[in-house]
Amino acid sequence: MSKRVTLSVIVPIYGVEKYIEQFTRSLLGQTYTDVQFIFVNDGTKDRSIEILTEIIEDEFPYLRSNILIINKENEGLPKARETGLEHAVGEYILFADSDDWLEPDAIETILSAIEDTHADLVYFDLVKEYGNRKSYKKEIDYTAATKNDFIINLFNYKTGGYTVTKCFRKSLYDDNVIYIPLLGMHEDIYLMSQIIFYAQSIVHIPRALYHYRKDNPNSFCAQDKRKRHIASTTNLLDLYEHYRDNLKGSPLEHVAGSILMRAGQHSIMHNYDFFEKYPYLAKDLIKTKLNCRYRTAIPMQIIVKLYAYYKHLSKQESTFILQRNRFNLP
Repeated sequence: MSKRVTLSVIVPIYGVEKYIEQFTRSLLGQTYTDVQFIFVNDGTKDRSIEILTEIIEDEFPYLRSNILIINKENEGLPKARETGLEHAVGEYILFADSDDWLEPDAIETILSAIEDTHADLVYFDLVKEYGNRKSYKKEIDYTAATKNDFIINLFNYKTGGYTVTKCFRKSLYDDNVIYIPLLGMHEDIYLMSQIIFYAQSIVHIPRALYHYRKDNPNSFCAQDKRKRHIASTTNLLDLYEHYRDNLKGSPLEHVAGSILMRAGQHSIMHNYDFFEKYPYLAKDLIKTKLNCRYRTAIPMQIIVKLYAYYKHLSKQESTFILQRNRFNLP
């Protein structure tokens, strides 16, 4: 393996003492380990860091100079990853979650693909692990020429947004304005849609190199649907606000409508008034065209648009009444 390419692996840690042992051995026991390992302790209250440290000292002391453990107060997954990025020295970045595990030659395979292609972004397949069963998630092949389809399919769930299956050139993050998500739900789509947009070359490795645990009851995805949908919509509307005034030629040019439709749908489904929280939502939804590539089905898109008209007219009526009362008009 050539040493021309350097890699930083960033691993946030919080509440994973049940899984950290398997993960640590899968990461530090890779066939290629001449990389930077960054473990970010996001203020975990269990024994995760203690177990991690014991395994490093007992089984991988020869890698100690490659390992950085950062302790910080709990701020959530996105901030933990951002902290890792601030300390990363590798030319490429790979994220991993500490309740999952990797194939033994995952890093070697990824770096070989990068050295062969010099791609800005390399992504690969994964296996979803449900405890007593598993599911292979095979990704669609994309290139830089089809990256708009890549981004669109992140938002309509035809492609996995998983941050942990995408190794990217760090300069994509350093040299562009990349916004960091507020919350942990769909933070992967939030971040990776921007990274993919700026990538000039993209390569798919058609092999599952990562095992994604789906039976962790403490994961964010294990929360009830209403909480997940509200957190997801809040996250993605935050991303939309960053680009709202300059959508053309931005990472969200082709998916802004999808974000808005989901916000309207979740307002109706969960009786949560995103229209009140985001005053522009009704007006922007009225201007949004129906699109069969959105996650929201066409019949629901029609309902959302009608609801947006209703909210918009209600707001106008309320404004008129306030003005009438202010000037004592009949």
